[in-house]
Amino acid sequence: MSSLLQITHLSKRFQATQALEDVSFSVEPGEVHALMGENGAGKSTLAKIIAGVVTADSGEIRLNGQLVTIDSPLRAQALGVGMVFQELDLFPHLTVAENMAIGNRGIDQGFFTDPGKLSSWCSPFLDRVKLRIAPQTPLRNLSIGQVQLVAIARALSMQARIILMDEPTSSLSDDSVEALFSLIAQLKSQGVSIVYVSHKMAEVLRISDRVTVLRDGKYVGTRRACELGLDDLITMMVGRKLDRRERVGHGRSGETLLSVRELKTDYVSGVTFELSPGEVLGIAGLVGAGRSEIGAALFGLHRRRGGEVFLAGSSYAPGSPHEAITRGFCLLPEDRRWEGIFPHMSLTDNATMAVLPEHRHLGMLNGTSQRRATDSYRSQLAVAAPAQTLITALSGGNQQKIVLARWLMANPAVLFLDEPTRGIDVGAKEQIYGIVEQLAAEGKGIVLVSSELPELFRCCDRILVMRAGRQAGILRTFETTQEEVLSLAIGCEEQVVVPGHKQTSTGA
Repeated sequence: MSSLLQITHLSKRFQATQALEDVSFSVEPGEVHALMGENGAGKSTLAKIIAGVVTADSGEIRLNGQLVTIDSPLRAQALGVGMVFQELDLFPHLTVAENMAIGNRGIDQGFFTDPGKLSSWCSPFLDRVKLRIAPQTPLRNLSIGQVQLVAIARALSMQARIILMDEPTSSLSDDSVEALFSLIAQLKSQGVSIVYVSHKMAEVLRISDRVTVLRDGKYVGTRRACELGLDDLITMMVGRKLDRRERVGHGRSGETLLSVRELKTDYVSGVTFELSPGEVLGIAGLVGAGRSEIGAALFGLHRRRGGEVFLAGSSYAPGSPHEAITRGFCLLPEDRRWEGIFPHMSLTDNATMAVLPEHRHLGMLNGTSQRRATDSYRSQLAVAAPAQTLITALSGGNQQKIVLARWLMANPAVLFLDEPTRGIDVGAKEQIYGIVEQLAAEGKGIVLVSSELPELFRCCDRILVMRAGRQAGILRTFETTQEEVLSLAIGCEEQVVVPGHKQTSTGA
C-alpha cells in the first residue's frame, strides 16, 4: 500500500532549541498513526508542520506521492489536512457556529449573514461528535471539554483526508472519549487517516494501528500497536525504565483543614466534604458535572449562594482570588491557555506571578530574586528552558509545570488541582504525582480533579463524585472500584464496565 503522507528528513530549530532533527514518518490511508514522546520530544511541532502552522527548515512532504509545500493552514486545508490543536485555536467571544465557519474553505460565505443557514450547516458535524448544544451558543459559555468537541467538529467540517489530533481527549470525560473513539473508527472505515498525538498510552494502544516515538526531537522507531506493551512504549519514550509507585493509603486524621457544608452557587449545590491535613481528595464526574465549579467557588471566582466553608477553623468566604491566595487556598486551573499562562511573558514572570511582593526591593521587582526562585522549581520539575524564555515557546506540558510552580511558590494550605496532568507525558506525570505525595506528607490538603479514573485511584485517598451539579457521593479509594465511581457519575444503579479495565477490588 502506498503512503498517503510521507515525511522525509524533516528538521526544525527554534532559536537555540532543535525541535526536530532528521525525522521521517509516514501515514497510510485509513490508518490511525499515533505520535508519542515526552514533553518537548517534537510531536506537536511535527504535527504543526504537516498542518502548515510551522514551516520546516529542511526535509520533504509528499501527499499521494506528490511533493507538496504546506506553508499555511489554508494550504493544508486545500490539500485535505485538518488539525485539532492541543491549545485550542478558537475564539471565545464568537458562537459555536461562527468558530466552525471562520477560515473554513468548505462553507458558503453567504451563510455568515444568515444565522439559520449557518446553524443548519454545522449541526450535523456537532451531532457526529455527540455535542448537543445550540450552534448559536457563545463559545465562552462552554466547558473546556465541550470546546474541544467543537474543535473536532470543525476539523470534520473541512472534509479532511488527514486529521491531526493533538491531545484530543485531554479534557474529555469517559463517555465523550468513547464517542470520539467511535467517530475515529467510523472515519477510518471511510479512508480518513488520523495522526493521533497523545500522552495516554492505554488509549493509544487501544485505537492505533502504528505508533511512532520521538525523543529529544529525533526519531526513535515505529512499531505496530498490537506488538507493543506499556513497558515497551515507556522504554522507547524515556530511554529508561520508569519507576511507577502507588499511593500508600492515608487514614483521615481527627483534624479538619477544609470544611465545606452544603455549598451552593449558580452552578453547583449540595456539596459537602471535609479535607484533613495530608489528605488527597479526588473529584470525579462527567463534563459539565460541576467539578471545576467547586474550585472556582472556593477560589473566589464564583459567588456563593449558600452553605458554609471553614479553612483552618475560620470562616472562609473569599471575595476574590487574591483574598483566597492570602488565606492559603490556591487553584491550578483546568485550561492553562485561557486561564493559566500569561502568553507574552517569560516563564520566570509566569512562575512568580502569585508571589511578586516577595521579590520587591525598594519598590522595584528584583529580577535576580525571581530567577533564583524559579530556577529551583525548574530543576524540580525538569524544565530545561532558560528562565527568560517566552512561555509560549515551551511545550504544553512544560507550560503546565510552570503554572504548577507558581502555586507551589505560594505555599498554600490547600491546593486545588484541576486536571494537573492534562497534556503531560508519562514521566512528567510521575513527577507531578511525586509532588502531590510530598505536599500531602507536609500536611497540606490537596483536591485533585481528573477525567482519568486511574489517576484518581493512583493519587487519592477518597473520591467525591459529581453528577449534574450535585454531589453524588464520596467513596474511599481503597474500598471501591472504577466501575462504582462511573456508575455514580452517570446515575446508574447497575454495574458499569469500563472498556479495557480489569475489575479488581481496589480499582487499580
